[in-house]
Amino acid sequence: MRLAKQAMSEEQPIQRLIQKAYENLKTSDAASAIMALEEALRIDYENPEVVYALKCIQWWLDRIKGAEGGVQGSTHLKQSDTYARGEFILSQWDAFYGFLDRIGEGDSSEYDPCHYAIKRFVFSTALQSFEDILGDGINQHDPELLLRVGRCYKGVGNYEEALKYLEQAVRFKREDGEALSQLADVNALMEETRSAKALFREAFFMDAQKVDIRSMESEMILRLRDRVKAQGYTGRELLEWIPIYGCLYGIFSVKRELKQVELGRLKQSIFTLENAIRGKPEDLDLLIPRLINRYFWLIDHYENVQEDPALIAETLLKIKIYDPAIYERYIG
Repeated sequence: MRLAKQAMSEEQPIQRLIQKAYENLKTSDAASAIMALEEALRIDYENPEVVYALKCIQWWLDRIKGAEGGVQGSTHLKQSDTYARGEFILSQWDAFYGFLDRIGEGDSSEYDPCHYAIKRFVFSTALQSFEDILGDGINQHDPELLLRVGRCYKGVGNYEEALKYLEQAVRFKREDGEALSQLADVNALMEETRSAKALFREAFFMDAQKVDIRSMESEMILRLRDRVKAQGYTGRELLEWIPIYGCLYGIFSVKRELKQVELGRLKQSIFTLENAIRGKPEDLDLLIPRLINRYFWLIDHYENVQEDPALIAETLLKIKIYDPAIYERYIG
């Protein structure tokens, strides 16, 4: 009983210190965050969340130092090169996910408060670099810069500013899966559901492999991702199947009429993919769902313009040949 009371008396100050650390981190004060966590560690040197948070913060501090020319072979990044610094910081997200996977916490929600605080810290740090480049507005037409500024504002939770910059970026990058998906995510976070559904559908059609699914935050796309993962898909293959199940589950339900030039490109894309699949390439697992997604788009177009039902039946038959289970779910 005495040991239980002691454990409870220790847990409360530890949780307060952890919360203090996360609040400091959100305001970009990593030094104070570490001090709070080290104080918590002195109370309980085996507390798993404290140890985990310290590992994460130190990992990012090493990378940020590297962006300034100190470590990780990044000495070519001069401190004055603010764009390269911000770009380098953002580029480390995949490596961070790999780090989390190695320590066994890649997909864990147990430490979400830590992940959220880390995200705020990292995107705030990167945003400082990109805002310096924006300056007095002379770079307002640089789509890559606009995309990164918008992504950073989303990362720090300022969705209004994120929307402004991402909409500008998409004006220049209308067929870019990354830009469209980031704009879709912000729309979903702002509860602009219809726009979000349409933009996500476009993003995965344009280039599913450019959608950074681990940077998405809205419940809409994360729940869809989890449902597709439950089907056994992972990695690059997962990205190609998300729009398939997005359609089957009624999530990617907002559609638009194709222009004639778009219809022509869609048919050419289908023809190219069909020929590639006949060659039985190594990446067949990616090409088949990519092709099925295009069949879905073609059927939507035929239905929208009230095309000959025989063309719809012909396209459905192709889906049945490539994946009978998807065909049954689609017509059901």
